[in-house]
Amino acid sequence: MTTATTLPPATDAAIIAAAQTSKAWPFEEARRIVQRLERMKAVDKTVIFETGYGPSGLPHIGTFGEVARTTMVRTAFETITEGKIKTRLICFSDDMDGLRKVPDNVPNKDMLKAHLDKPLSRVPDPFSNEYPSFAAHNNARLRAFLDRFGFTYEFFSATECYASGRFDATLLHMLGVYDDVMAIILPTLGPERQATYSPFLPVCPRTGRVLQVPMVARDVAAGTITYIDPETREHITTPVTGGRVKCQWKADWAMRWTALGVDYEMAGKDLIDSVTLSSRIAKALGAAPPENMIYELFLDVEGRKISKSIGNGLTIDEWLTYAPPESLSHFMYQRPKSAKKLHFDVIPRAVDDYLTAIAKYPIETPPQKIDNVAWHIHSGHPPAAELPVTFALLLNLVAATNAAESAQLWGFIRRRTPDATPESYPLLDRLVGYAIAYYRDFEKPKKVFRAASEQERTALLALDAELAKVGADASAEDLQNIVFEAGKAHGYTKETLRSWFQAIYEVLLGASQGPRFGSFIALYGIAETRALIAKGMKGELVGK
Repeated sequence: MTTATTLPPATDAAIIAAAQTSKAWPFEEARRIVQRLERMKAVDKTVIFETGYGPSGLPHIGTFGEVARTTMVRTAFETITEGKIKTRLICFSDDMDGLRKVPDNVPNKDMLKAHLDKPLSRVPDPFSNEYPSFAAHNNARLRAFLDRFGFTYEFFSATECYASGRFDATLLHMLGVYDDVMAIILPTLGPERQATYSPFLPVCPRTGRVLQVPMVARDVAAGTITYIDPETREHITTPVTGGRVKCQWKADWAMRWTALGVDYEMAGKDLIDSVTLSSRIAKALGAAPPENMIYELFLDVEGRKISKSIGNGLTIDEWLTYAPPESLSHFMYQRPKSAKKLHFDVIPRAVDDYLTAIAKYPIETPPQKIDNVAWHIHSGHPPAAELPVTFALLLNLVAATNAAESAQLWGFIRRRTPDATPESYPLLDRLVGYAIAYYRDFEKPKKVFRAASEQERTALLALDAELAKVGADASAEDLQNIVFEAGKAHGYTKETLRSWFQAIYEVLLGASQGPRFGSFIALYGIAETRALIAKGMKGELVGK
């Protein structure tokens, strides 16, 4: 299945020229693919990009990250080759893999236990009767999200590829080089596993389970293997074609690369050994293994690797409850070879970093544009989006007003931009909704207001007195200067001004950090800010 959106052609000569030497990591990866084609002398080859998904658990943001990052490399490749070389992106679901254990984050666990070791595409859907299998449910969730982002991709199911015969020729080839594959894998296994290992896992015709059993015979001419049924002890001979077997993981990856002609695939740091061994197997099959980029893993708030089965990371739907999808792409672009914690607290920063990127883009030179993350997020065509407020400022405005409806925030926004409406600023309207949801679920429960110290109290009262003197049309910069001067006049030096602002946030907003306070006053209102100071001085905010 392919989405309706297509990648834009590279037509800007200045952008194409700048791309040839750009140090942005997608362009560096794209140049490696160009070098690969030159080595292979593959002038007319369609370049195949692949991402993999194991549907044993619900798709998480790490799954999305592979597609987003691979799409960025694909766009970079099409730019430096001026769109002259065709490309495809295959999103491959390993849904013929056996269910090895019941995930922790799904319902109907007892039902799933009865289907252990069966292909995921033959395990009933534990969530509902809407889908024919567990894999179909999880595949649909993944595809719906990828479609929502407008990715251009083709979805491949392992079950369909095996059963349809798409992999048959390569499976027969693997049977022919069986000894070579065993020589690659066996030295990496312990004695017990060596005794049972085979690159082929037969699907038992009696139970439907994927069996991990040794081969007792193989017939290359007939295209068959023979194994002993672990329960009946019968000798069973089966073809390796037509979906009757499934390959072991590392052999499967190499077989897939070979059968589909994959040129590029990313992998997490935990799969380095698998990439190495699968590459050797691909070479044994006579294929050139794809170019690989090894990325660092996503970690949860406690520094543990994110796992689909445990469900200890953010889900795709959770991120989109609190932030626009482009902010997630921005998070994925940054430093892919560095480990990053992926939890709710990173969302506000990701949103504002994205907004900063698209605001800068129109005034940048071509070399700057292609190094701007916005270019990569939007496949070379970032939208125009000039916003009067930041997401962090919206969050603090929600905190100060305890707003539960977007209409309340729009009233304050119009103080800064009188003609602003949800229709004229659709992105801002979305951000208002995200800010309300994020504050409600994450910021409000963590708010801790405190009483002001004597020095802080004196400075805040002085700030209040200065605000009483300025007009309602004072600029955010003028108001910021007033805040600075109030602090400096009451004991705060250049070196300690940071603690003055921290005191403002903790006493008035219940947080240890916040936006430029002058911008906050301009948006919230001078009279409202003075009323907030008065409440803080009376102790009415403590315990709120």
